[in-house]
Amino acid sequence: MTERVWTVRVDRTACVGSGICVGRAPGRFVLEGGRSRPVGERVEGDQEVVEAAESCPMEAIEVRDAITGELLAPTD
Repeated sequence: MTERVWTVRVDRTACVGSGICVGRAPGRFVLEGGRSRPVGERVEGDQEVVEAAESCPMEAIEVRDAITGELLAPTD
């Protein structure tokens, strides 16, 4: 079975520091200087990370498949 690896990016200029991502995916995001950042740029695929990105009020979180580059979140 192939392990899913995703890249996670937070646009810190768009982030307003709501902390929703930290609440949705604890251990995957932290607040630093009033803004969110991912704990790691590459993560094992996890639905919590997608939910965090989808919940971001500013759509500042982008999750992509690390191999294909496919955008996984946010989606319309």
